[in-house]
Amino acid sequence: MNLLERITVNPEQCGGKPCIRGMRIRVTDVLDLMASGLNEEQIVAEMPDLVQEDIRAAVAYASAKLNHVILKAA
Repeated sequence: MNLLERITVNPEQCGGKPCIRGMRIRVTDVLDLMASGLNEEQIVAEMPDLVQEDIRAAVAYASAKLNHVILKAA
């Protein structure tokens, strides 16, 4: 499974924010835990519905969203 396939967006869930595998765990929830210093194992312990691939998917999703082409005006 492609990591990004683990990320789902449903307008009826979590205000349409990207979530992990249809659960009410948002990508930003995972990223916030990482930013606070937790590693993959600690995040899985904190949120046992997740697996390490879900955490990697959240990071990959954030990277893909931030890695966009910037066009400069001539």
